[in-house]
Amino acid sequence: MDEVNFDLEEKFLKADALIGENRLSEAAKLLEHILSDAPDFGKAHNHMGWLFETKFKNLHRAEDHYRLALKFSPDYTAAYYNYAYLLSSMRKFDELERLLKECINVPGISYATIYNEYALMREMQGEIDDAIHHFKLHIKNSFDLKSIETASDAIRRCERKKQLLAK
Repeated sequence: MDEVNFDLEEKFLKADALIGENRLSEAAKLLEHILSDAPDFGKAHNHMGWLFETKFKNLHRAEDHYRLALKFSPDYTAAYYNYAYLLSSMRKFDELERLLKECINVPGISYATIYNEYALMREMQGEIDDAIHHFKLHIKNSFDLKSIETASDAIRRCERKKQLLAK
């Protein structure tokens, strides 16, 4: 059984709360402190990655932290989602595809979310039929009506793209 360091977990939860309060500099400093004490604390790497990606706009540092998050906390599903979103935004499709294939085997992962990422990747690559297929898999695995409607709209968008590109 994995040993839990409750002091580090408490600091991590404080950093998470600081992010929620938009106190980003304080959160980053606390996460840095956590990582200096425990460089293998994957959840802290995930949060640092998220800060670098979404707030500090340093995608390469974000990518490094997400990789470390997956290395040290392979069961922490948030790291997979965040890393997938980053790779998609960077259009690193080969890496994204490898990650998504890995995600399918992670306990607790949302298949709906992973299939949606596959679908968006395929749509960006111009593989419209495969995008539609993955949006349908998203719908099959989703239990959220809003998410289902969004995927349904995406299918209609893809169908329209097919029509326009066929002309």
